[in-house]
Amino acid sequence: MKRLLKRSVPLVACLLCACDFAPIYVPPPIATSTDFKESADWTPATPRDSVPRGQWWRIFQDPTLDRLEDQVSAANQNLKVAVAQYDEARADERTAQADYYPSLNASGSASHEGVSREVANPLPNRSFKNYSLGLDFDYEIDVWGRVRNQAKAGLDREQASAADLATVDLSLHAELANDYFILRGDDAEQDVVDRTVENYRKALELTQARFKIGYAAKPDVSAAEAQFESATTQATEIRLKRTNLEHAIAILTGRPPAGFALPENKLDAAPPEIAPVLPAALLERRPDVAAAERRVAAANADIGVAKAAYYPAFNLNALLGVEAAMPNHLFTAPAEAWSLGPSAVVNLLDGGKRRALNDRARASYEEAAAQYRQTVLDAYGEVEDSLASLRLLAREATSQQAAVTAAADSTAQATHLYSGGLANYYNVIEAQNIELAARLTEVDIETRRMAADVSLVKALGGGWQRKDGLAPATATD
Repeated sequence: MKRLLKRSVPLVACLLCACDFAPIYVPPPIATSTDFKESADWTPATPRDSVPRGQWWRIFQDPTLDRLEDQVSAANQNLKVAVAQYDEARADERTAQADYYPSLNASGSASHEGVSREVANPLPNRSFKNYSLGLDFDYEIDVWGRVRNQAKAGLDREQASAADLATVDLSLHAELANDYFILRGDDAEQDVVDRTVENYRKALELTQARFKIGYAAKPDVSAAEAQFESATTQATEIRLKRTNLEHAIAILTGRPPAGFALPENKLDAAPPEIAPVLPAALLERRPDVAAAERRVAAANADIGVAKAAYYPAFNLNALLGVEAAMPNHLFTAPAEAWSLGPSAVVNLLDGGKRRALNDRARASYEEAAAQYRQTVLDAYGEVEDSLASLRLLAREATSQQAAVTAAADSTAQATHLYSGGLANYYNVIEAQNIELAARLTEVDIETRRMAADVSLVKALGGGWQRKDGLAPATATD
Protein backbone atom coordinates (compact mmCIF):
# COMPACT_ATOMS: atom_id res chain seq x y z
CA MET A 1 0.00 0.00 0.00
CA LYS A 2 2.79 2.38 0.90
CA ARG A 3 4.53 1.56 -2.36
CA LEU A 4 1.32 2.36 -4.24
CA LEU A 5 1.00 5.70 -2.48
CA LYS A 6 4.62 6.56 -3.26
CA ARG A 7 3.95 5.91 -6.93
CA SER A 8 0.63 7.78 -6.92
CA VAL A 9 1.83 11.00 -5.35
CA PRO A 10 4.20 11.97 -8.22
CA LEU A 11 1.51 11.09 -10.74
CA VAL A 12 -1.06 13.29 -9.03
CA ALA A 13 1.50 16.06 -8.68
CA CYS A 14 2.25 15.89 -12.38
CA LEU A 15 -1.45 16.08 -13.21
CA LEU A 16 -2.01 19.08 -10.95
CA CYS A 17 1.12 20.82 -12.26
CA ALA A 18 -0.70 22.02 -15.33
CA CYS A 19 0.93 22.83 -18.65
CA ASP A 20 0.12 25.79 -20.87
CA PHE A 21 0.48 25.47 -24.64
CA ALA A 22 -0.39 29.09 -25.45
CA PRO A 23 2.64 31.09 -26.66
CA ILE A 24 3.92 33.69 -24.22
CA TYR A 25 1.97 36.77 -25.23
CA VAL A 26 3.76 39.91 -26.30
CA PRO A 27 1.87 42.66 -28.18
CA PRO A 28 2.86 42.63 -31.87
CA PRO A 29 5.71 45.04 -32.65
CA ILE A 30 4.69 48.19 -34.51
CA ALA A 31 6.52 51.01 -36.24
CA THR A 32 6.32 54.26 -34.30
CA SER A 33 8.04 57.66 -34.14
CA THR A 34 8.98 60.13 -31.44
CA ASP A 35 6.71 62.92 -32.70
CA PHE A 36 4.07 63.78 -35.25
CA LYS A 37 5.32 65.26 -38.51
CA GLU A 38 2.45 67.73 -38.89
CA SER A 39 2.94 69.22 -35.42
CA ALA A 40 6.35 70.68 -36.35
CA ASP A 41 5.17 74.29 -36.72
CA TRP A 42 1.89 73.99 -34.82
CA THR A 43 1.98 75.52 -31.36
CA PRO A 44 -0.10 73.67 -28.75
CA ALA A 45 -1.70 75.33 -25.76
CA THR A 46 0.52 76.16 -22.81
CA PRO A 47 0.64 74.79 -20.17
CA ARG A 48 0.19 71.35 -21.72
CA ASP A 49 -2.98 70.53 -19.81
CA SER A 50 -5.32 70.84 -22.77
CA VAL A 51 -5.41 67.15 -23.69
CA PRO A 52 -9.15 66.54 -23.27
CA ARG A 53 -10.30 64.26 -20.49
CA GLY A 54 -13.71 62.98 -19.49
CA GLN A 55 -16.39 65.18 -21.05
CA TRP A 56 -13.96 66.50 -23.66
CA TRP A 57 -16.57 68.59 -25.49
CA ARG A 58 -16.60 71.08 -22.62
CA ILE A 59 -13.30 72.53 -23.92
CA PHE A 60 -15.40 74.33 -26.55
CA GLN A 61 -17.26 76.22 -23.78
CA ASP A 62 -20.64 76.02 -25.51
CA PRO A 63 -23.55 75.35 -23.09
CA THR A 64 -25.87 74.25 -25.90
CA LEU A 65 -23.32 71.71 -27.13
CA ASP A 66 -22.81 70.48 -23.55
CA ARG A 67 -26.55 69.93 -23.13
CA LEU A 68 -26.82 68.01 -26.40
CA GLU A 69 -23.81 65.84 -25.59
CA ASP A 70 -25.35 64.91 -22.25
CA GLN A 71 -28.50 63.79 -24.11
CA VAL A 72 -26.37 61.55 -26.35
CA SER A 73 -24.96 59.81 -23.27
CA ALA A 74 -28.45 59.31 -21.84
CA ALA A 75 -30.62 58.47 -24.83
CA ASN A 76 -28.67 57.49 -27.97
CA GLN A 77 -29.88 54.07 -29.10
CA ASN A 78 -26.66 53.04 -30.85
CA LEU A 79 -24.84 53.65 -27.58
CA LYS A 80 -27.38 51.46 -25.79
CA VAL A 81 -26.70 48.73 -28.37
CA ALA A 82 -22.98 48.96 -27.59
CA VAL A 83 -23.69 48.75 -23.86
CA ALA A 84 -25.79 45.61 -24.40
CA GLN A 85 -23.01 44.07 -26.50
CA TYR A 86 -20.55 44.77 -23.70
CA ASP A 87 -22.91 43.11 -21.22
CA GLU A 88 -23.02 40.08 -23.53
CA ALA A 89 -19.21 39.95 -23.57
CA ARG A 90 -19.13 40.11 -19.76
CA ALA A 91 -21.58 37.22 -19.59
CA ASP A 92 -19.45 35.21 -22.04
CA GLU A 93 -16.40 35.89 -19.89
CA ARG A 94 -18.20 34.63 -16.78
CA THR A 95 -19.30 31.55 -18.73
CA ALA A 96 -15.67 30.78 -19.59
CA GLN A 97 -14.60 31.35 -15.98
CA ALA A 98 -17.23 28.86 -14.78
CA ASP A 99 -15.19 25.96 -16.23
CA TYR A 100 -12.67 26.51 -13.43
CA TYR A 101 -15.18 24.99 -11.03
CA PRO A 102 -16.70 21.50 -10.79
CA SER A 103 -20.27 20.79 -11.80
CA LEU A 104 -22.68 19.06 -9.43
CA ASN A 105 -26.02 17.77 -10.70
CA ALA A 106 -28.84 16.27 -8.65
CA SER A 107 -31.41 13.92 -10.09
CA GLY A 108 -34.51 12.33 -8.64
CA SER A 109 -37.46 10.29 -9.82
CA ALA A 110 -40.70 8.79 -8.54
CA SER A 111 -42.50 6.11 -10.55
CA HIS A 112 -45.34 3.63 -10.22
CA GLU A 113 -44.33 0.39 -11.89
CA GLY A 114 -46.09 -2.85 -12.64
CA VAL A 115 -44.95 -6.41 -13.40
CA SER A 116 -46.64 -8.50 -16.08
CA ARG A 117 -48.79 -11.41 -14.91
CA GLU A 118 -46.88 -13.65 -17.32
CA VAL A 119 -43.63 -13.08 -15.47
CA ALA A 120 -42.69 -14.86 -12.28
CA ASN A 121 -42.91 -12.30 -9.52
CA PRO A 122 -41.22 -12.82 -6.13
CA LEU A 123 -42.86 -9.63 -4.82
CA PRO A 124 -46.15 -9.78 -2.89
CA ASN A 125 -47.71 -7.19 -5.26
CA ARG A 126 -47.45 -6.91 -9.02
CA SER A 127 -47.39 -3.09 -8.84
CA PHE A 128 -45.17 -0.96 -6.66
CA LYS A 129 -43.77 2.56 -6.29
CA ASN A 130 -40.10 3.33 -6.83
CA TYR A 131 -38.20 6.40 -5.62
CA SER A 132 -34.58 7.30 -6.47
CA LEU A 133 -32.18 10.13 -5.73
CA GLY A 134 -28.71 10.72 -7.11
CA LEU A 135 -25.81 13.19 -7.17
CA ASP A 136 -23.37 13.46 -10.09
CA PHE A 137 -20.05 15.31 -9.61
CA ASP A 138 -17.76 16.17 -12.55
CA TYR A 139 -14.55 18.20 -12.64
CA GLU A 140 -12.06 18.65 -15.47
CA ILE A 141 -8.47 18.59 -14.31
CA ASP A 142 -6.89 21.38 -16.36
CA VAL A 143 -3.61 19.58 -17.12
CA TRP A 144 -2.92 21.19 -20.50
CA GLY A 145 -4.27 24.69 -19.81
CA ARG A 146 -7.38 24.41 -21.98
CA VAL A 147 -9.69 25.86 -19.34
CA ARG A 148 -7.23 28.58 -18.32
CA ASN A 149 -6.62 29.70 -21.88
CA GLN A 150 -10.32 29.59 -22.65
CA ALA A 151 -11.00 31.78 -19.60
CA LYS A 152 -8.10 34.07 -20.52
CA ALA A 153 -9.47 34.51 -24.04
CA GLY A 154 -12.89 35.31 -22.59
CA LEU A 155 -11.41 37.98 -20.34
CA ASP A 156 -9.43 39.48 -23.23
CA ARG A 157 -12.56 39.64 -25.39
CA GLU A 158 -14.52 41.22 -22.54
CA GLN A 159 -11.83 43.90 -22.28
CA ALA A 160 -11.92 44.38 -26.06
CA SER A 161 -15.68 44.85 -25.85
CA ALA A 162 -15.19 47.49 -23.14
CA ALA A 163 -12.89 49.35 -25.52
CA ASP A 164 -15.42 48.90 -28.35
CA LEU A 165 -18.01 50.56 -26.14
CA ALA A 166 -15.64 53.45 -25.51
CA THR A 167 -15.02 53.72 -29.27
CA VAL A 168 -18.74 53.93 -30.01
CA ASP A 169 -19.20 56.50 -27.25
CA LEU A 170 -16.34 58.62 -28.59
CA SER A 171 -17.56 58.38 -32.19
CA LEU A 172 -21.13 59.38 -31.34
CA HIS A 173 -20.08 62.37 -29.25
CA ALA A 174 -17.63 63.46 -31.95
CA GLU A 175 -20.30 63.06 -34.64
CA LEU A 176 -22.67 65.26 -32.66
CA ALA A 177 -20.02 67.93 -32.09
CA ASN A 178 -19.12 67.88 -35.78
CA ASP A 179 -22.78 68.17 -36.88
CA TYR A 180 -23.34 70.93 -34.34
CA PHE A 181 -20.47 73.09 -35.58
CA ILE A 182 -21.44 72.51 -39.22
CA LEU A 183 -24.98 73.61 -38.36
CA ARG A 184 -23.61 76.73 -36.68
CA GLY A 185 -21.53 77.31 -39.79
CA ASP A 186 -24.71 77.05 -41.87
CA ASP A 187 -26.25 79.65 -39.58
CA ALA A 188 -23.30 81.93 -40.28
CA GLU A 189 -23.62 81.32 -44.03
CA GLN A 190 -27.34 82.01 -43.75
CA ASP A 191 -26.59 85.33 -42.11
CA VAL A 192 -24.18 86.27 -44.91
CA VAL A 193 -26.55 85.22 -47.69
CA ASP A 194 -29.64 86.80 -46.10
CA ARG A 195 -27.84 90.14 -45.79
CA THR A 196 -26.64 89.74 -49.37
CA VAL A 197 -30.17 88.99 -50.59
CA GLU A 198 -31.38 92.15 -48.89
CA ASN A 199 -28.61 94.16 -50.52
CA TYR A 200 -29.42 92.60 -53.91
CA ARG A 201 -33.08 93.43 -53.42
CA LYS A 202 -32.21 97.08 -52.80
CA ALA A 203 -29.87 97.07 -55.79
CA LEU A 204 -32.65 95.62 -57.97
CA GLU A 205 -35.09 98.28 -56.82
CA LEU A 206 -32.49 100.97 -57.47
CA THR A 207 -31.71 99.61 -60.94
CA GLN A 208 -35.42 99.44 -61.80
CA ALA A 209 -35.84 103.05 -60.69
CA ARG A 210 -32.83 104.13 -62.77
CA PHE A 211 -34.24 102.25 -65.77
CA LYS A 212 -37.53 104.14 -65.49
CA ILE A 213 -35.79 107.50 -65.74
CA GLY A 214 -33.40 106.35 -68.45
CA TYR A 215 -30.22 106.10 -66.41
CA ALA A 216 -29.98 102.28 -66.75
CA ALA A 217 -30.45 99.83 -69.58
CA LYS A 218 -32.84 96.90 -69.64
CA PRO A 219 -29.96 94.33 -69.45
CA ASP A 220 -28.91 95.94 -66.16
CA VAL A 221 -32.37 95.28 -64.71
CA SER A 222 -32.33 91.67 -65.94
CA ALA A 223 -28.86 91.11 -64.49
CA ALA A 224 -29.87 92.57 -61.12
CA GLU A 225 -33.01 90.43 -61.04
CA ALA A 226 -31.06 87.25 -61.92
CA GLN A 227 -28.53 88.01 -59.22
CA PHE A 228 -31.26 88.57 -56.63
CA GLU A 229 -33.11 85.36 -57.50
CA SER A 230 -29.92 83.29 -57.52
CA ALA A 231 -29.00 84.54 -54.06
CA THR A 232 -32.53 83.77 -52.84
CA THR A 233 -32.17 80.20 -54.15
CA GLN A 234 -28.81 79.90 -52.38
CA ALA A 235 -30.39 81.05 -49.12
CA THR A 236 -33.09 78.37 -49.43
CA GLU A 237 -30.49 75.69 -50.13
CA ILE A 238 -28.61 76.60 -46.95
CA ARG A 239 -31.86 76.28 -44.98
CA LEU A 240 -32.31 72.79 -46.43
CA LYS A 241 -28.82 71.77 -45.32
CA ARG A 242 -29.45 73.15 -41.84
CA THR A 243 -32.78 71.32 -41.57
CA ASN A 244 -31.15 67.99 -42.42
CA LEU A 245 -28.41 68.58 -39.83
CA GLU A 246 -31.02 69.47 -37.23
CA HIS A 247 -32.75 66.15 -37.92
CA ALA A 248 -29.43 64.28 -37.59
CA ILE A 249 -28.72 65.94 -34.24
CA ALA A 250 -32.21 65.03 -33.00
CA ILE A 251 -31.63 61.36 -33.83
CA LEU A 252 -28.20 61.37 -32.16
CA THR A 253 -29.81 62.69 -28.96
CA GLY A 254 -32.47 59.96 -29.09
CA ARG A 255 -35.38 62.21 -30.01
CA PRO A 256 -37.73 62.24 -33.03
CA PRO A 257 -36.95 65.14 -35.39
CA ALA A 258 -40.55 66.40 -35.27
CA GLY A 259 -40.19 67.50 -31.66
CA PHE A 260 -36.68 68.95 -31.88
CA ALA A 261 -35.44 72.40 -32.89
CA LEU A 262 -32.30 74.43 -32.41
CA PRO A 263 -32.56 78.23 -32.57
CA GLU A 264 -30.32 79.90 -35.11
CA ASN A 265 -27.01 81.02 -33.70
CA LYS A 266 -24.22 81.70 -36.16
CA LEU A 267 -20.76 80.27 -35.58
CA ASP A 268 -18.65 82.76 -33.70
CA ALA A 269 -15.85 80.83 -32.02
CA ALA A 270 -12.20 80.04 -32.56
CA PRO A 271 -11.08 76.43 -32.20
CA PRO A 272 -9.35 75.84 -28.85
CA GLU A 273 -5.77 74.67 -29.11
CA ILE A 274 -5.29 71.05 -28.09
CA ALA A 275 -1.95 69.67 -27.00
CA PRO A 276 -1.21 66.50 -28.99
CA VAL A 277 0.06 63.51 -27.06
CA LEU A 278 3.20 61.66 -28.08
CA PRO A 279 2.75 58.88 -30.66
CA ALA A 280 3.55 56.16 -28.11
CA ALA A 281 0.97 57.53 -25.65
CA LEU A 282 -1.64 57.43 -28.41
CA LEU A 283 -1.76 53.64 -28.07
CA GLU A 284 -3.01 54.04 -24.50
CA ARG A 285 -5.53 56.76 -25.34
CA ARG A 286 -7.24 55.23 -28.37
CA PRO A 287 -9.94 52.71 -27.42
CA ASP A 288 -9.99 51.18 -30.90
CA VAL A 289 -6.25 50.47 -30.64
CA ALA A 290 -6.73 48.92 -27.21
CA ALA A 291 -9.60 46.76 -28.50
CA ALA A 292 -7.48 45.52 -31.40
CA GLU A 293 -4.59 44.64 -29.07
CA ARG A 294 -6.89 42.72 -26.69
CA ARG A 295 -8.21 40.69 -29.60
CA VAL A 296 -4.64 39.71 -30.45
CA ALA A 297 -4.21 38.52 -26.84
CA ALA A 298 -7.44 36.51 -27.09
CA ALA A 299 -6.31 34.90 -30.35
CA ASN A 300 -3.01 34.01 -28.67
CA ALA A 301 -4.89 32.21 -25.88
CA ASP A 302 -7.03 30.42 -28.47
CA ILE A 303 -3.85 28.81 -29.82
CA GLY A 304 -3.33 27.20 -26.40
CA VAL A 305 -6.92 25.91 -26.42
CA ALA A 306 -6.45 24.38 -29.88
CA LYS A 307 -3.13 22.74 -28.95
CA ALA A 308 -4.62 21.19 -25.82
CA ALA A 309 -6.99 19.16 -28.01
CA TYR A 310 -4.04 16.91 -29.01
CA TYR A 311 -3.72 15.61 -25.45
CA PRO A 312 -5.96 13.50 -23.20
CA ALA A 313 -8.74 15.20 -21.28
CA PHE A 314 -8.74 14.23 -17.58
CA ASN A 315 -11.87 14.36 -15.47
CA LEU A 316 -12.66 13.51 -11.87
CA ASN A 317 -16.11 11.88 -11.58
CA ALA A 318 -18.20 10.90 -8.58
CA LEU A 319 -21.67 9.36 -8.40
CA LEU A 320 -23.92 8.67 -5.43
CA GLY A 321 -27.43 7.24 -5.73
CA VAL A 322 -30.08 5.62 -3.55
CA GLU A 323 -33.35 3.86 -4.36
CA ALA A 324 -36.31 2.79 -2.21
CA ALA A 325 -39.93 1.70 -2.51
CA MET A 326 -41.15 4.29 0.03
CA PRO A 327 -40.15 7.99 0.08
CA ASN A 328 -39.61 7.99 3.84
CA HIS A 329 -37.17 5.08 3.48
CA LEU A 330 -35.13 6.78 0.72
CA PHE A 331 -32.11 7.73 2.80
CA THR A 332 -32.00 4.45 4.70
CA ALA A 333 -32.58 2.12 1.77
CA PRO A 334 -30.10 -0.70 1.21
CA ALA A 335 -30.35 -0.14 -2.59
CA GLU A 336 -27.54 2.35 -3.08
CA ALA A 337 -24.78 2.89 -5.62
CA TRP A 338 -21.66 5.04 -5.72
CA SER A 339 -18.55 5.53 -7.78
CA LEU A 340 -15.45 7.74 -7.53
CA GLY A 341 -12.43 7.98 -9.75
CA PRO A 342 -10.63 9.77 -12.57
CA SER A 343 -11.22 9.26 -16.27
CA ALA A 344 -9.29 10.15 -19.38
CA VAL A 345 -10.32 10.52 -23.00
CA VAL A 346 -7.91 10.82 -25.90
CA ASN A 347 -8.83 11.14 -29.55
CA LEU A 348 -7.00 8.64 -31.75
CA LEU A 349 -8.40 9.52 -35.16
CA ASP A 350 -10.24 12.67 -36.26
CA GLY A 351 -9.49 12.97 -39.97
CA GLY A 352 -7.22 16.00 -39.48
CA LYS A 353 -9.79 18.07 -37.58
CA ARG A 354 -7.44 19.09 -34.73
CA ARG A 355 -4.70 20.07 -37.15
CA ALA A 356 -7.20 22.20 -39.05
CA LEU A 357 -8.37 23.86 -35.82
CA ASN A 358 -4.76 24.60 -34.87
CA ASP A 359 -4.08 26.10 -38.30
CA ARG A 360 -7.23 28.17 -37.96
CA ALA A 361 -6.20 29.44 -34.51
CA ARG A 362 -2.79 30.52 -35.81
CA ALA A 363 -4.34 32.18 -38.86
CA SER A 364 -6.79 34.02 -36.58
CA TYR A 365 -3.84 35.28 -34.54
CA GLU A 366 -2.06 36.57 -37.64
CA GLU A 367 -5.29 38.25 -38.77
CA ALA A 368 -5.77 39.94 -35.39
CA ALA A 369 -2.12 41.06 -35.33
CA ALA A 370 -2.40 42.59 -38.81
CA GLN A 371 -5.64 44.34 -37.84
CA TYR A 372 -3.92 45.71 -34.74
CA ARG A 373 -1.01 47.10 -36.77
CA GLN A 374 -3.42 48.60 -39.32
CA THR A 375 -5.48 50.21 -36.54
CA VAL A 376 -2.32 51.80 -35.15
CA LEU A 377 -1.33 53.10 -38.60
CA ASP A 378 -4.84 54.50 -39.11
CA ALA A 379 -4.65 56.20 -35.71
CA TYR A 380 -1.35 57.88 -36.56
CA GLY A 381 -2.74 58.94 -39.93
CA GLU A 382 -5.86 60.48 -38.39
CA VAL A 383 -3.79 62.54 -35.95
CA GLU A 384 -1.47 63.70 -38.73
CA ASP A 385 -4.46 64.65 -40.92
CA SER A 386 -6.11 66.61 -38.11
CA LEU A 387 -2.91 68.43 -37.19
CA ALA A 388 -2.28 69.31 -40.83
CA SER A 389 -5.86 70.56 -41.22
CA LEU A 390 -5.62 72.80 -38.18
CA ARG A 391 -2.24 74.17 -39.18
CA LEU A 392 -3.10 74.90 -42.81
CA LEU A 393 -6.65 76.08 -42.16
CA ALA A 394 -5.27 78.64 -39.71
CA ARG A 395 -3.17 80.02 -42.58
CA GLU A 396 -6.19 79.96 -44.89
CA ALA A 397 -8.24 81.88 -42.32
CA THR A 398 -5.65 84.66 -42.23
CA SER A 399 -5.39 85.00 -46.01
CA GLN A 400 -9.15 84.73 -46.46
CA GLN A 401 -9.78 87.60 -44.04
CA ALA A 402 -7.58 89.73 -46.29
CA ALA A 403 -9.53 88.48 -49.32
CA VAL A 404 -12.85 89.49 -47.75
CA THR A 405 -11.53 92.95 -46.95
CA ALA A 406 -10.27 93.40 -50.51
CA ALA A 407 -13.51 92.07 -52.01
CA ALA A 408 -15.65 94.41 -49.92
CA ASP A 409 -13.50 97.35 -51.01
CA SER A 410 -13.83 96.26 -54.65
CA THR A 411 -17.62 96.16 -54.34
CA ALA A 412 -17.71 99.62 -52.78
CA GLN A 413 -15.50 101.04 -55.54
CA ALA A 414 -17.51 99.40 -58.35
CA THR A 415 -20.80 100.65 -56.86
CA HIS A 416 -19.40 104.18 -56.54
CA LEU A 417 -18.19 104.21 -60.15
CA TYR A 418 -21.50 102.84 -61.40
CA SER A 419 -23.41 105.48 -59.46
CA GLY A 420 -21.28 108.14 -61.11
CA GLY A 421 -21.82 106.65 -64.58
CA LEU A 422 -18.18 105.65 -64.93
CA ALA A 423 -18.74 101.86 -65.04
CA ASN A 424 -21.44 99.49 -66.20
CA TYR A 425 -23.56 97.38 -63.90
CA TYR A 426 -21.81 94.15 -64.79
CA ASN A 427 -18.72 95.43 -62.96
CA VAL A 428 -20.86 95.84 -59.85
CA ILE A 429 -22.33 92.34 -60.21
CA GLU A 430 -18.91 90.79 -60.65
CA ALA A 431 -17.55 92.58 -57.58
CA GLN A 432 -20.59 91.60 -55.50
CA ASN A 433 -20.32 87.95 -56.51
CA ILE A 434 -16.63 87.91 -55.62
CA GLU A 435 -17.41 89.41 -52.22
CA LEU A 436 -20.20 86.90 -51.53
CA ALA A 437 -17.96 83.97 -52.48
CA ALA A 438 -15.15 85.36 -50.29
CA ARG A 439 -17.42 85.73 -47.26
CA LEU A 440 -18.89 82.25 -47.68
CA THR A 441 -15.39 80.80 -48.04
CA GLU A 442 -14.38 82.56 -44.84
CA VAL A 443 -17.29 80.96 -42.98
CA ASP A 444 -16.49 77.57 -44.53
CA ILE A 445 -12.88 77.77 -43.34
CA GLU A 446 -13.93 78.63 -39.79
CA THR A 447 -16.41 75.74 -39.80
CA ARG A 448 -13.77 73.33 -41.06
CA ARG A 449 -11.37 74.52 -38.35
CA MET A 450 -13.90 73.64 -35.66
CA ALA A 451 -14.56 70.28 -37.31
CA ALA A 452 -10.81 69.62 -37.53
CA ASP A 453 -10.52 70.38 -33.81
CA VAL A 454 -13.21 67.79 -33.09
CA SER A 455 -11.43 65.33 -35.37
CA LEU A 456 -8.17 65.86 -33.47
CA VAL A 457 -9.89 65.20 -30.14
CA LYS A 458 -11.36 62.01 -31.58
CA ALA A 459 -8.03 60.97 -33.12
CA LEU A 460 -6.33 61.42 -29.73
CA GLY A 461 -8.87 59.11 -28.10
CA GLY A 462 -11.05 61.77 -26.48
CA GLY A 463 -10.97 61.52 -22.72
CA TRP A 464 -10.46 57.75 -22.70
CA GLN A 465 -7.38 56.22 -21.13
CA ARG A 466 -6.50 52.55 -21.23
CA LYS A 467 -6.09 52.43 -17.46
CA ASP A 468 -9.68 53.66 -17.13
CA GLY A 469 -11.19 50.78 -19.06
CA LEU A 470 -8.70 47.88 -19.14
CA ALA A 471 -6.15 46.21 -16.99
CA PRO A 472 -2.65 47.07 -18.27
CA ALA A 473 -1.17 44.50 -20.64
CA THR A 474 1.89 42.55 -19.61
CA ALA A 475 4.09 40.06 -21.42
CA THR A 476 2.26 37.17 -19.79
CA ASP A 477 -1.29 38.31 -20.58
